[in-house]
Amino acid sequence: MAAEFDLIVIGSGPGGYVAAIRASQLGLKTAIVERENLGGICLNWGCIPTKALLKSGEKYESLSHLKEYGLDVSGASFDFDAIIKRSRGVAAQMNKGVAFLMKKHKIEVIEGSAKVEKGAPAKVVIALNAGGSRTVEAKSVILALGARARALPQIGLEADGDKIWAYREALAPKRLPKSFVVIGSGAIGLEFASFYRALGADVTVVEAVERIMPVEDEEIAKTAQKAFEKRGIKFRVGAKVGKVTKTTSGVKVDVEVGGKAETLEAEVCISAVGITANTDGVGLEALGVELDRGHIKTNGNCETSVKGVYAIGDCAGSPWLAHKAMHEGVHAAEVIAGHKGPHLDSPIAGCTYTQPQVASVGLTEQGARAANREVKIGRFPFRVNGKAVAAGEVEGLVKVIFDAKTGALLGAHMIGHEVTEMIQGYVTAITMEATEAEMQGTVYPHPTMSEAMHEASLDAYGRMLHL
Repeated sequence: MAAEFDLIVIGSGPGGYVAAIRASQLGLKTAIVERENLGGICLNWGCIPTKALLKSGEKYESLSHLKEYGLDVSGASFDFDAIIKRSRGVAAQMNKGVAFLMKKHKIEVIEGSAKVEKGAPAKVVIALNAGGSRTVEAKSVILALGARARALPQIGLEADGDKIWAYREALAPKRLPKSFVVIGSGAIGLEFASFYRALGADVTVVEAVERIMPVEDEEIAKTAQKAFEKRGIKFRVGAKVGKVTKTTSGVKVDVEVGGKAETLEAEVCISAVGITANTDGVGLEALGVELDRGHIKTNGNCETSVKGVYAIGDCAGSPWLAHKAMHEGVHAAEVIAGHKGPHLDSPIAGCTYTQPQVASVGLTEQGARAANREVKIGRFPFRVNGKAVAAGEVEGLVKVIFDAKTGALLGAHMIGHEVTEMIQGYVTAITMEATEAEMQGTVYPHPTMSEAMHEASLDAYGRMLHL
């Protein structure tokens, strides 16, 4: 008996739904299984609604600087419930968009929780949300299981929806607390810190490492901390969290910094200490899928240790980014369909949508030197960029790292207004193996903030023009 589907995708986050679309385009009869919301965490409880909140915070915060532009607005205020409602509306709109795409590409959507059983073709048993179960067979399976917020119950850091929040609670709160302790200074923690601070909350960020944004270039991270502190966000770095205790008025967080004990108090504690892959309850152990610290091990074609079973996105390891999951989804679908698939060695950019934004790709200065690479480094501040000065967005800089011997662009790191939109230029450059010659020989439009990218490349070789 022939398999009912050529491919079943389990999980409809960015990686899963994109994989299903590409498979359908290639002629594969495809189904996708989702236990909650089409679009997964990213569209419903992560990337998209977070950016909606951040935009509201940015707009409100900008009102206090209007006099710098010769404008005057008095009596500015905000409606917190309306801000949250707008964010949820954006998420709902994107969810409907994914549903439309599934229908357009004739992909069957099965609502329920899936478990994979041994077999060739593979068997997927689905506990349907509407009740009952359904068993389907497919020639191939893509696991796009995603991840969830990591909890640390041993120190009391476990979301309760009231005084301790993870990302879901922070995205759709029932009230606006006056004070927060945010544990973790990665993108998630800092974005929530930035949003709630923009609305006037007292925010303290706690980080175990000796500096914030541990994955970013050290110079950029230090610049970011100064910028955030200027906005009123407080930090405790190199901090060991002892215990998180709920009180009648909020929470107490015991920390130790440099051997000195301190207790931080706030109405709410936001936990942003990482993620845990959703690899439990899917039958992976019985199936024989090999795991590494809870994440699924894959090869260069997204194949797991079990023939015909593929894994993409957060459940398959770092970096835990939607755009990485999408790229893997396309690759896996094309491999399954017998195509070569796109290369998976393209550099993956990281973006943090705080005020100011941070974006990076490739090696940090520390990483390059640790690898014994001889480097040339260029920098250019936005404070002397014409467009930035005209727009009043002079905070930040662009930093680039070249291989001193070959001229290859090794990495780029940026902090400033909308740098998350600019970083793709460097991603393309590294993918196309650009050297300083191509970067310096490219004509950048004037006036734009992207001219700082050109100037940074010139600076690495002592040719900077505007400073």
